[in-house]
Amino acid sequence: MSVFNNQKISLQADWHRADVVAALHKKGWSLRELSRQSGLNAGTLKSALDRPYRKAEEIIASAIGVAAHEIWPQRYEKRDFAPVLPRPARSATRVAEAA
Repeated sequence: MSVFNNQKISLQADWHRADVVAALHKKGWSLRELSRQSGLNAGTLKSALDRPYRKAEEIIASAIGVAAHEIWPQRYEKRDFAPVLPRPARSATRVAEAA
């Protein structure tokens, strides 16, 4: 049995970076201003648009008013993925020793 057979195929795609920026603008935020208000360097939150960065994702999601896993479902699936590995069979001698 392969570990790869147990992986889920994502049905949802991550939001496009332009959609995230547009949602922030609709709420009255720019990435730079939100970064500054969060006590970060001006360009820090921009990195979450291209690569996983949990703290930045949470700040952006909070400003938009949705959960971070709704904006980046594929990232969270990868983070929460725990492969189900088959347990090795116990040999008869080990079972007898245990008894």
